[in-house]
Amino acid sequence: MTLPVVILAGGLATRLRPLTATIPKALIEVAGEPFAHHQLRLLARNGVTRVVYCVGYLGELIVDAVGDGRRFGLDVRYVFDGEKLLGTGGAIAHALPVIGDRFLILYGDSYLDVDYQKVAAAFLASGQPALMTVYANEGRWDTSNVEYDGREVIRYSKTARNKRMRHIDYGLGAAHKSIFEALPRGIAIDLAAIYERLASEGKLAAFEVFHRFYEIGSSLGIQELEAKLLGQAKE
Repeated sequence: MTLPVVILAGGLATRLRPLTATIPKALIEVAGEPFAHHQLRLLARNGVTRVVYCVGYLGELIVDAVGDGRRFGLDVRYVFDGEKLLGTGGAIAHALPVIGDRFLILYGDSYLDVDYQKVAAAFLASGQPALMTVYANEGRWDTSNVEYDGREVIRYSKTARNKRMRHIDYGLGAAHKSIFEALPRGIAIDLAAIYERLASEGKLAAFEVFHRFYEIGSSLGIQELEAKLLGQAKE
């Protein structure tokens, strides 16, 4: 079963100002092309067929740059937050009528070279309402925020950390629509808060990944991804 991928690309990207004053983060040029093009080709190579962009800030520029996705071998659709940005969790709730029952969740600034079909299969086999990919970060790329027992996420928090948190949220998730259906509409909600609650309830499955993640949320991240795409990165 091929799951659609929801790409969260509605944020203001304030950390990258002034670069993102006139373009959304997903369209930052990396290795000569908008980042979104690299990300979409990666998804297509991994057997993904349908993508739903949750967009807000300058989202119309993403529509112009990506279109219907056919040139990438994808069916791409868009859901706009509206007048008020809804946050990563609120945006998914708003887009449910377009997304479907089960789906993968990816951030619009993450380049994750992982087997997306294996992640989807692990989610469907878990019997849990959500799954988080995790990486044994050990504080290297960012602050570790996941306590993982080899099967599921025991604890996840970006603020209340402990010494047992040796892993990090890799940036690819999976979920059933039921998680978001009960959320209030029109209110900004962070996906991280939803993950934190699910972990505390024993409802967040995990899939461990063994290759580092790449992102364009910082100048250094852009440089590292560009080096990887140009074949210069050492993992």
